[in-house]
Amino acid sequence: MKKEDKPGLLLTALLLASSIVFSCNTGSIYSESEKIPDYTWDAGNIITFMAPVTDTSNAYDVNLLLRTASSYPYRNLFLFIKTTSPDAYSIKDTVEYFLADEKGDWYGTGLGDINELSVPFKANVLFPEKGTYVFSIQHGMREQNLEGVTDIGLQIIKTK
Repeated sequence: MKKEDKPGLLLTALLLASSIVFSCNTGSIYSESEKIPDYTWDAGNIITFMAPVTDTSNAYDVNLLLRTASSYPYRNLFLFIKTTSPDAYSIKDTVEYFLADEKGDWYGTGLGDINELSVPFKANVLFPEKGTYVFSIQHGMREQNLEGVTDIGLQIIKTK
């Protein structure tokens, strides 16, 4: 194998591992991820996920998938998350996630330059009505252009 082929192989392995992580959870009712262009998340770029919910009798956990490159300059990430129900009722949350410890060691798993971390957003959620729930995510960091964020994902899984 040529040295030039290794970055492509690394990216392929990362995408395969990510799809395995999401597909192994049989209780998942929704799982999507969106790439951040050029690994730079503009504060005006609101990531939107539209999750259809058909079962209102079970509780669900809503998790975020955060992928960052080694160029990400902080150990934390603030997010503004707006959740809108099918009847247009919305709630806004401000959350902070720690991506690394005090020594700079990243949480989650890494492969090459990319680190992936699944974090809880809401636990034991009972969706009150059937329909499409919209999750809008915006970064809440001080920079307009946040370097080193590669992907943001949302997963809804049946609570065990």
